[in-house]
This record gives sequence, C-alpha cells and structure tokens, in this order.
Amino acid sequence: MAEYKIRDLEVLSGIKAHTIRIWEKRYTLFSPERTDTQIRTYSDDDLTRCINISILNRCGFKISKIATMSDRELHDHVMECNGKNSEDVAIERLIVALIEMDERLFRDTLNELIQTIGLTKTFTDKLIPFLDRIGIMWLVGTINPAQEHFMSNLIRQKVISETDRMPIPEKNRVDALLFLPEHEQHEISLLFYNFMLRDKGYSTVYLGQSVPYDALSSCIEKLQPQTMVTSWLTAVDDNFMHSYFKRLNQDCVAIPVLAGGIQINNRKDLVKDFIHEINDLPKQIETLIS
Repeated sequence: MAEYKIRDLEVLSGIKAHTIRIWEKRYTLFSPERTDTQIRTYSDDDLTRCINISILNRCGFKISKIATMSDRELHDHVMECNGKNSEDVAIERLIVALIEMDERLFRDTLNELIQTIGLTKTFTDKLIPFLDRIGIMWLVGTINPAQEHFMSNLIRQKVISETDRMPIPEKNRVDALLFLPEHEQHEISLLFYNFMLRDKGYSTVYLGQSVPYDALSSCIEKLQPQTMVTSWLTAVDDNFMHSYFKRLNQDCVAIPVLAGGIQINNRKDLVKDFIHEINDLPKQIETLIS
C-alpha cells in the first residue's frame, strides 16, 4: 500500500498542506495513519480523494458542500466538471487516471487537450508539468512498473497517432535523423521531437529506441542527414556518455547533433563540445540547415 506524507499530497494535488490540515480537522475529509512519531501518512485513496476535492473546489464547489459527498458523488461531479474545465484540471485528471489505471480517463483527457490547444502545447504545458508532478511518486516508490508502462504507452500511442495524420514532406534530403543510443528505451521525448519537426514541414527519418552504433553509422552514410536528433534519459557512466558523443562527433564531423533529456541537462560539461543542447528544436534545425 502506498504511503504519502502531507507534503506529497500538497505537490500532487496543488492544495497547500496547511489547507489540507484545516479541511481534515474541520470536515474529516481524510483519515491519515500516523507513524510512531505522529507524522501523517496518506494512502492512494486519500490522494485520489484529495485531487478530486481540488478539482471540484477549482470548479466552484464550496468545501462545505464537497464535505457532504460520498466518494461516488465526488467522482460523478468531477466527471461533470471535467467537460467544462478540462484544460484547467487536466494535470489532476491525469494523476487520478494514473493511480487508478483508468485508460478511458487518461485518453479522454489527452484528446480534449489536443483538440483544445494542440499536441505541442499539450506536451509542453501539460504533459511535462504532469511528469514533473508525479516525480514525487517515483521518489516514494508508489508508482510500480505496470503503472509506468500504462502511462508511457498511452502517451506514446497518442503522439504516434497525431504524427501519422501528417503528410510526409516531399523532399529529396533528410533534414533530421532521430534515434536513441544503445540501451536507451525511453522514446516519448524523441517521438515528440519528430512530431514537432514534421509539423514544421521538415523531412525526418525516425529510427527509435536503442539503435546499435554500427547500424546508426550505416544509416548516416546512406541517408546523409542534415542533422541528428537524440535524447538520453537513462543514467550511464560518465565515460561512456562522453566517449559515445565524442566518437559520433569524430565519425560524423559535418553533421550537427542535437540532444536533450535529463542526462544531457545534468551533464552538459561532459558533452558540450560534441552536441547542441535542445531548447527550441525547430528553430535550431532551421538555423543549422539554412
């Protein structure tokens, strides 16, 4: 059973810890367990209830009214509220969908966001903050591998689906070759990079996860891309990362490499001589190939 501290509830629900304590005391909205040192601990059910309360409160429901609702009534009112305020409460809906592994809620939330603000803003303004918020759940060990795969695959499917709707640019050259290094499996960012570039009319070739270096070299030689784009999230030895990009730079000296991901962000000094760190990919590509 998951255990959250009150600070975790604050981060995930957006409700201040002080407010949670007041609501708990005044309305008995939660019944946390306590450790031997009297520190409150909350369950997944408490977290889901807290997020649903947050959604209804932001939709205009008074806390005194919310306090009289059963969990079923909370859920039903949240569903009604979501259609009117889907963008405002999207991150909270995604967190609830993750906890409950509710595919319909997760997909409906993504679809509503994409229809309202487009995939690019959905990714940058909603999905990235969502992933930042649930980082606390990884830290306290409350997301299991099944939940992670559930979430990742739904996002992955949606980005692929939106990319597939686009026409393939009619160009004789490859503007960007997108790949992940060997042993790197986390491709959501790379898929989104591919979507952004296709959306701007660039010609791309997407190789995907864990591409062996020799196979990458052969592909580069065959396609002669204008740029290469990659992402690195998996923690590896410093020497391995440095050696990888140094070798790629030496083998493909005339082809710029654009790289993003948490490992790139955290180890800029290791690779700064061999890559361009991604910050505004379409503009960077435009500058490099113009």
